[in-house]
Amino acid sequence: MERLAGRIMLSSGLRRASLAFLAGLVTVLALPPFNIFAVPFLTFPVLVWLLDGTSGQPEHGPLRRALPAFSLGWCFGFGYLLGSLWWLGNALLVEADTFAWALPLAVVGLPAVLAIYYGLAAFVARLLWSDGAGRIAALAVAFAGAEWLRGVLFTGFPWNAIGMAAMPVPLLMQSVSLVGMVGINLLAVFVYAAPALIGTRKGMGVGLTLAAALVAAHVGYGAYRLHEPQPPAAEPQTTVRIVQPVIDQARKLDDSERASVFEAHLALSAAPPETGGKRPDIIVWPETAVPFILTDNPDALTRIADVLQDGQLLVTGAVRTEDAGAGLPPRYYNSVYVIDDRGQIVGAADKVHLVPFGEYLPFEDLLSRMGLNAIAASMPGGFSSAATRTILTLPGGRTLYPLICYEAIFPNEIGSDALSTGALLNITNDAWFGDTPGPYQHFQQARLRAVENGVPMIRAANSGISAVIDARGNVVSGLSLGERGFFDTILPGRAALVAAPEQQRRHALVLVLFMMVFAILSRFGFVFRQN
Repeated sequence: MERLAGRIMLSSGLRRASLAFLAGLVTVLALPPFNIFAVPFLTFPVLVWLLDGTSGQPEHGPLRRALPAFSLGWCFGFGYLLGSLWWLGNALLVEADTFAWALPLAVVGLPAVLAIYYGLAAFVARLLWSDGAGRIAALAVAFAGAEWLRGVLFTGFPWNAIGMAAMPVPLLMQSVSLVGMVGINLLAVFVYAAPALIGTRKGMGVGLTLAAALVAAHVGYGAYRLHEPQPPAAEPQTTVRIVQPVIDQARKLDDSERASVFEAHLALSAAPPETGGKRPDIIVWPETAVPFILTDNPDALTRIADVLQDGQLLVTGAVRTEDAGAGLPPRYYNSVYVIDDRGQIVGAADKVHLVPFGEYLPFEDLLSRMGLNAIAASMPGGFSSAATRTILTLPGGRTLYPLICYEAIFPNEIGSDALSTGALLNITNDAWFGDTPGPYQHFQQARLRAVENGVPMIRAANSGISAVIDARGNVVSGLSLGERGFFDTILPGRAALVAAPEQQRRHALVLVLFMMVFAILSRFGFVFRQN
């Protein structure tokens, strides 16, 4: 191991950049749908050894000496993000005549820009570098900070945060309910990078012992949580049907297919329960399932009323329109409607966090003059966003916390008011991405939100993966990617988290981060002793 570490440290030029890129690229194998849990234990030590060999010119100040570390972190991040986001290009091929020209920007350009965060993480870590376990802690703190920034700056895009690889199954998901994604990112990087100490010896005993203790705590807490009695079903007991129609995206965009797309949803909704059980109380359709402006089509609301039985509700994704005033074009919203058995819309919520270039066009005045349009929105200007998130209160008192499409990847999108709702509701249309890793990654991130908040999740996806997930991340029932049909299941209840309220958890985490940074800077204490 020492010989391998030495060879990596002494590598130079293109070889060093290539090693960093390949380490990031191979790390993708730890993500869905592969979930090879051990991979980061091999790739992060490579990054540590590469940073060990980055010294810069001794006559320069610490900032300039750390600049080579930025390029290594960027290469690592570019490999990781290129390997985990390439499938975004599939959305551009749905209307290839219009958007194929943007393939390089989506497939290569976006990972190249996002990799800057990883470059900054390596840069900051190298400023705090030492010979022992302290450098592993520095890398962990820097990566946690970089992932947090990636989730909040410029509207944020925290897709496949590095700590996600540490939570492939429910046993390994439970810790996120204690420390949130920032804490998981921090602890995961420390554990992943700890084997690098074997190659350099200094700090090995303390570093590996701490990493082993963190792994044991992670697994042990997961086992404890899963061993607890399952939360009772929500009261009043609610049977949910999720419809997964698997409508090809090109067909959804075809005006001549709109009636048949609508009827496909209705047919699956009207089917009797497969096991002869209780009919569903709530039927859930995916994002933008209704292929026209529902309020402009009273006949469509009548058809929905014809299908729904007494007391049943339909929760569906749809485009909502709103008059913007005299002389102004109408506003369009990516929304979720609640419709009762009389065909009346009794609840609605609009999407808050829109996808840049997908649902709206940033710098619209400038870019629209260049002929650019939002990919997923055919109307001029794209969608408008809601100012605040609206909790859906259903007749009978049930409540749902709506997260439309990729809103479910943002831990900070879920406020403390979600903890008192009956379920998180995630409706999405992953048909844009075909049979690629994208839908699997999206599903896993939505699953983590249920565990993080101790609230079950109802997830309806046009092409999959649809599921009802309990508050501990277990899939109660679901349909796999590309499987057309529906399923009925009883909605599970909320879990009583063994954790402080949300704000207290966040404050405690900030305190821990500060203490770790202070310990690294001062290089004292038994954890960060260098020899």
